[in-house]
Amino acid sequence: MKNALLLYAKGMAMGAADVVPGVSGGTVAFITGIYDELLRSISAVPYAARPLLRGRIGEAWSTANASFLLILFAGVLTSILSLARLITYLLEEHPIPVWSFFFGLILVSVHLVGKEIQRRNLTRLVSFCLGIGFAYWITVAAPMQWGSGSVSLFLAGAIAICAMILPGISGSFILVLLGLYQVVLGAVKSLDVGVMMTFAAGCVVGLLSFARLLSWLLKRWRDLTLAFLTGLMLGSLNKVWPWKETLTWRTNSSGENVPLLQQNLMPGTYGDLTGQDPQLLLAVLLAVGGIVLVLSLEWFAGRRQPMTEGV
Repeated sequence: MKNALLLYAKGMAMGAADVVPGVSGGTVAFITGIYDELLRSISAVPYAARPLLRGRIGEAWSTANASFLLILFAGVLTSILSLARLITYLLEEHPIPVWSFFFGLILVSVHLVGKEIQRRNLTRLVSFCLGIGFAYWITVAAPMQWGSGSVSLFLAGAIAICAMILPGISGSFILVLLGLYQVVLGAVKSLDVGVMMTFAAGCVVGLLSFARLLSWLLKRWRDLTLAFLTGLMLGSLNKVWPWKETLTWRTNSSGENVPLLQQNLMPGTYGDLTGQDPQLLLAVLLAVGGIVLVLSLEWFAGRRQPMTEGV
């Protein structure tokens, strides 16, 4: 029961992270020590179909590691349904403290994932730099506007869920880039079952296919993959920098003006340009709080997983 509650709490933490554009639930999975098991379990789900169809329910359950997945995703779903309004409010009303907390969380996660790399050489460095470049490009890409029809929602779910299990790439931010973040979040708030089911179907297809690929990469080229994932997280820090100037705005599906393109500013410059308090002390304290939280989670979870040899 204790382990189940802990796993449920980790799922809630992943769900809370996935709601925030710029923060990845995959990062939380990595720092809480369940990333490899999550990928293995998701990848095994298709293999559980044959024993299930033959009536061997126990074998199917064990093959898919269903207890692990059900408890974890129950936590994710609980968090998304319960925290969507709160996190939206905090991001609107108190953006600097919220982004500062996540900045600290991701910054220390870069260190934790990076130290899992067993051998460091030129190929790892190249993979690391590619990860940084890809994440930075994603964070500065101009949003587009997909339609909100069933096909668009299904494809958006398949793409976003791939990002959600990648440390450093936020599924929510992918939805922002596709112009569907407000649509999906609005559906969650209003419990629009049609939109949620279409999006969820895309998530299932994307999750089953991409998790298998990523799990294979971690088994075959673990060091190179970890180096790329470390770069992803470091490059994503550009998105969660707390002090920003909005250059252009867009109108969302609710008729509200929301930021479209932003640039990062130093705290002092932010105060001069906006006339607002940069809340530097509070920002530093919350960033440190994020670092302490991650280190505490690592210690509490005893995250030392078996490592396969890198290439």
